[in-house]
Amino acid sequence: MRILITNDDGINAPGLKTLETIAHEIAGPDGEVWTVAPAFEQSGVGHCISYAHPTMISELGPRRWAAEGSPADCVLAGLHDILPDLPDLVLSGVNRGNNAGENAAYSGTVGGAMEGALQGVRSIALSQFLGHGTTGLTDMFESARVHGAAVVRRLLDHAPWDEGAEYALFYNVNFPPVSAAETKAPRIGRQGRRPTSGFGIEGQISPTGRRFLWVRGAQQAVECGAGTDVTANLAGHISITPMRADLTAHDRLTALEEAFAG
Repeated sequence: MRILITNDDGINAPGLKTLETIAHEIAGPDGEVWTVAPAFEQSGVGHCISYAHPTMISELGPRRWAAEGSPADCVLAGLHDILPDLPDLVLSGVNRGNNAGENAAYSGTVGGAMEGALQGVRSIALSQFLGHGTTGLTDMFESARVHGAAVVRRLLDHAPWDEGAEYALFYNVNFPPVSAAETKAPRIGRQGRRPTSGFGIEGQISPTGRRFLWVRGAQQAVECGAGTDVTANLAGHISITPMRADLTAHDRLTALEEAFAG
């Protein structure tokens, strides 16, 4: 099996090393794992692509490349320039922090998997929820490292993929903020929305008198209700959410047609 991996935390991120371990276990001794990851951190860029300027790429070693671009750029570079043939799987992550709930809308990790799906390749985003249960661990990615390969293999062997669909499925996996031993079985859930204000802005004045804005995050350990990814993670479960790049609100098409009828 040939696997392309990327992330949004950057080529030197510890979560990428965890993903490499997962990918090599899935690919097997005769498989190939190719890494194309951002040269610098690209957290929060979503499904951004560098459409208006070129992307410089550098070969760092065998099957290992860094690109001065987003995770989606890295996937495009891997599929259309670097790899000799299309991979069988795209894995994006393991992100440092959860991409459950509303975070998925901003996530470069999810954006990398989304681009893989749009290019017709099976794709999975993987993220590690951080919290009080991970602060004392030697390896904060322990849950993902120990359970990641089994989850990916289960998705590959048993999950629907809808190959040939207009917008193919991809999967968003979040590992809970607990140790590997405390991690509970996967739960399938919808993308939640934390009942908080979400991201905000905090302004600061620099020593030179210039004004800068920092994006401020919100409380993460907030449940979103039954059946959601966040609630599953906070209960110690791995969450798996099927996703598509299709942003259409299908449940409102008829109502909108009626609003414009006549």
